[in-house]
Amino acid sequence: MRKKTSSTKEQILKMLKVQKRLTVSEMAKQLNITEMAVRRHLNSLERDELVQTTLVRQPLGRPTNVYELTTKGEQRFPRHYQQTMIDFLADLEQMAGKEMVDQLFKNRQERMKRMYEANFLNKSFAEKVKELVDLQNEHGYMTELKKKSDDLFELVEHNCPIAELAQVYPIACECERGLFETLIHEAEIVSKTCLAAGDDACRYDIKRKK
Repeated sequence: MRKKTSSTKEQILKMLKVQKRLTVSEMAKQLNITEMAVRRHLNSLERDELVQTTLVRQPLGRPTNVYELTTKGEQRFPRHYQQTMIDFLADLEQMAGKEMVDQLFKNRQERMKRMYEANFLNKSFAEKVKELVDLQNEHGYMTELKKKSDDLFELVEHNCPIAELAQVYPIACECERGLFETLIHEAEIVSKTCLAAGDDACRYDIKRKK
């Protein structure tokens, strides 16, 4: 029975991947199960942050809930972007040298600084740390913040979208830490553990400079 439930959830995810947006009624008809059963699976998938719902108004009748995959749900399906990027960077390194690859990562760091630095202006130390958490979560890092004191926070990232890339090019992690320090310029940021190095999470101490 449990196996069947899991299988139905996977079918729902695949349907949403292919058809993008569906109502409960549409899914029930395609799966040949009741709408109540579909809702049970959707409730579970929403708790897991794999699907999300939007209330859509109809020309006639009541508004309808329409379901679609979240970013996390999209990530359940195989992608090979990182390996492609690694291959491109390896070719670039062979043609132009390691310094050119390092400069690309530094350029990315500077570009992200310009994109987000305005969000950190005129904020307290704690507010800047919270802004960094929100920024990382927007990029899929599944971030958790632990306050140790008014001057010290621990940032824990349970997911790293560039972990495979960072395993080959550790400068990616160096630039990430450097970006944090430029956005929170009054902070000293120390990397303690790293997913790319085989640890269970990326952990940073964010300490206010004296």
